[in-house]
Amino acid sequence: MHIDLNSCFAIIEQQANPLIRGKPVGVAAYDTHTGMILAASYEAKRQGVKIMSVREARLLCPDIVIMMPDPAKYRDAHRRFREVLLNYTNEVTPKSIDEFVIDFQGSRAVQAGRSLVDVGYEIKEKIKESLGEYVTVNIGIAPNRFLAKVAAGLHKPDGLDVISGENLLNTLKGIELVDLPGINVRYEARLNVAGIYTPMQFLAAKAEYLQKQVFRSRVGVDWYLRLRGWEVDDVLWGRKNFGQQYALGDKTTDEQKLSKLLMKLCEKTGRRLRQAGYSATGVHLWLAFANREYWHRGKDTKSEMYATQDIYLQAQKLLNQVHIPAKVTNMGVSVYNLHPCDPEQLELFAGTRLAKKSLAQAADAVNDKYGEFTVVPALMANMDNLVLDRIAFGSVKD
Repeated sequence: MHIDLNSCFAIIEQQANPLIRGKPVGVAAYDTHTGMILAASYEAKRQGVKIMSVREARLLCPDIVIMMPDPAKYRDAHRRFREVLLNYTNEVTPKSIDEFVIDFQGSRAVQAGRSLVDVGYEIKEKIKESLGEYVTVNIGIAPNRFLAKVAAGLHKPDGLDVISGENLLNTLKGIELVDLPGINVRYEARLNVAGIYTPMQFLAAKAEYLQKQVFRSRVGVDWYLRLRGWEVDDVLWGRKNFGQQYALGDKTTDEQKLSKLLMKLCEKTGRRLRQAGYSATGVHLWLAFANREYWHRGKDTKSEMYATQDIYLQAQKLLNQVHIPAKVTNMGVSVYNLHPCDPEQLELFAGTRLAKKSLAQAADAVNDKYGEFTVVPALMANMDNLVLDRIAFGSVKD
C-alpha cells in the first residue's frame, strides 16, 4: 500500500486555520515575489498554480493566500501520520514527509481476514481523527511499491485505487509515460527514441531490449519486472553520505557568521553520522549566492572524522578557500567515505581520540533527552536568527 497526504503543507495549514479552507493557498519558501511555491492547495492547483514563483502564482490566481512554511507543524503531522499506520503493521517505510509505503504481508489486519480496501478506508478515517477532518490522503494498493504509487495517483484528491492483474492493462491505457513514478521528461525522451510512447508499449517491450537498447544497464530489467508487479524497489542500499543544508534567514557575507553556521551544519551532520554508527574520511561543502553563482568542494581526510569538531575543522578549511562574490543564501555540508564504527571499536582509539568520541556521545545523549542543540559548541551561541528551518522533500532517513 502507498499512501500520501494530499497537498501536504497547504492542507495542514488549512486544517490549522479554518478561515483559509476552500481558498487557494500556496506555501512558499519566501513570501516575496521571487519566493518559490513549495506546495499548493487543490483550490490553487485548479487555477494552474504549481511549483513556480510567487509572482507567477499571483498572476494565475490573484486571491491566493501565500504562507511561509511551518516545519514544526509538518513534522508533528508526519509523526501522527506514522503513528496511525503503525497500528496496522510495523512494516511502515517513510518515503518523504508526506508519503509512506506499508507492507501488509503478515500484518494483524490481513491475518484477521480483512481486505486491504477495507483497511484503506479505515486508515482514511483514522487519519482524519488524528490530523483533522480537513486532511485527506490518497491510497494505492498493488502487488508492488511501484504500482501502488501509480494507483495512489489515479484519482486525486482523496482517492483509493487498486491495481491488480485483472485491471493492469486498462490502468496503463489510461495514463501517460510521465505519470509513471520515476519517468521524468528525460527518461520519456529516451523511451521515445526507442519507439516507446505509451505505458502499454513500455509494458510490451522485452527485458533484453530495455536493458541493452533503451537504458543500457540493469535498470532496464528492473523496469521490466516493476511494470509486471514484481518487487524490485525494497532493496536497502548502503548509506553513502550524511549531510545537512540550511537556507539563511539573513543572507550574509560575514565570515564569522558563516563559520557559526558551518558549526551548526557540522553538529547536525555529526549527530546523524554517530547515531547511524559511522565515521567518515571525506567532507564536502557547498554555498549558493544571491547572484546565482554556486561553489562546492570536497576533500578526503587521512584520519577518521567522528566528533563534530573533527568535521568542522576539515569543513572550515574548505570554507577558507571560498571567494565570496555576493551574499550567501544557502549552505550545506556532507561527509562521505563512511566506515562502520561499532561500540567495541572505541577501545581501539587511544588518548585524545577516545576522549573526543566519548564527549561527542555524551553531548548527543543530552541533546536526545532534552532537545536538539541543548549542548552545543560555544561558536554556535546566538544563532537563532541566522538560519531558516526547512523541511526536506527527499526520503526520510533519520
